[in-house]
Amino acid sequence: MTLRFVLVPQWQGSPSPRAMRLAEGVAALRSDLPASATTEVAVPLEAGDEQGSGISRYTSVQLVRERTSVVLQDVEGPFVVVGGDCGVSSAGIAVAANRHPSTAVVWFDAHPDLNTPASSPSGAFAGMVLRAAIDDGDIDAARVVLAGQRIWDAAEEEFAAAAGIRAFGVDDLADPAELVDAVAATGADAVYVHIDLDVLDPAALDGLLDPAPFGMTTAALVGAVKALRARFPLAGATLASYAPNGTDTEQAADDASTILRIIAALD
Repeated sequence: MTLRFVLVPQWQGSPSPRAMRLAEGVAALRSDLPASATTEVAVPLEAGDEQGSGISRYTSVQLVRERTSVVLQDVEGPFVVVGGDCGVSSAGIAVAANRHPSTAVVWFDAHPDLNTPASSPSGAFAGMVLRAAIDDGDIDAARVVLAGQRIWDAAEEEFAAAAGIRAFGVDDLADPAELVDAVAATGADAVYVHIDLDVLDPAALDGLLDPAPFGMTTAALVGAVKALRARFPLAGATLASYAPNGTDTEQAADDASTILRIIAALD
């Protein structure tokens, strides 16, 4: 079945002062996606208020989640939520797991995003989204597998260890077989693939908001996604954190080619 794309140019979940580049990233990708299979969620212009939640810009983040959930409910078959910041995975995971209760989540990201409002150093929801999905009951920690993380906060390390969450470093992913086996060991019959593009090494993609060195190559990421898809049906996916850098058209074309390779691996 053809993938459906739900564009969510949310920037309010990011801690970066340059977060608006994430909305520009969604706009840049729009023309590369099939118009007939693409829907865009309206994101408010305002930053939003915390309202005592401990989450920066909470009102806008919550409104976008609600709007994204409504759109996804009408999407049949596998979908890709295109962000924006990583917070857009919140609605995607909830909808996918409701349809496929035995879904596993594979989290490709330089960060594990396992903070809470109490532990987060920034208050940004993008750094809490996976923990929120677990704590809200959308996904069981036993069905979460981390991939490519190299920037951890102490509270995230403690939670992952206590919850028994498997984590594969960049070097562990050169051969994706063990990753696929770890997902199979969760008892999953489908997979939700979250891809924050900062899982890639900065040499692989120019348009990274906060580049993190020693990341995955494009070939390794594509290979891992293909290996997962060969074993499991796709319940849904997220592609987040594309932030075009300046007006270099040649570099933008290279970025688009890289991102389209990743999207093709999901199909």
